[in-house]
Amino acid sequence: MTEEEMRKRLELLRIEHRDLDAAIDALNASGSTDQLQIARLKKRKLILKDQIAQIEDYLIPDIIA
Repeated sequence: MTEEEMRKRLELLRIEHRDLDAAIDALNASGSTDQLQIARLKKRKLILKDQIAQIEDYLIPDIIA
């Protein structure tokens, strides 16, 4: 996967993460009692967060001072 493809993937993951955040907030605001659905969305959000962190770590290498 090229660096450009990784940057595109990173942006898509960030968008999906934001969308999940909005969906979770909407479910909570509506007083939804479907805790299983909310838990699944939160789990997916955590998985996306890990994927985002992995790509960011690859694209932004540590600088040793």
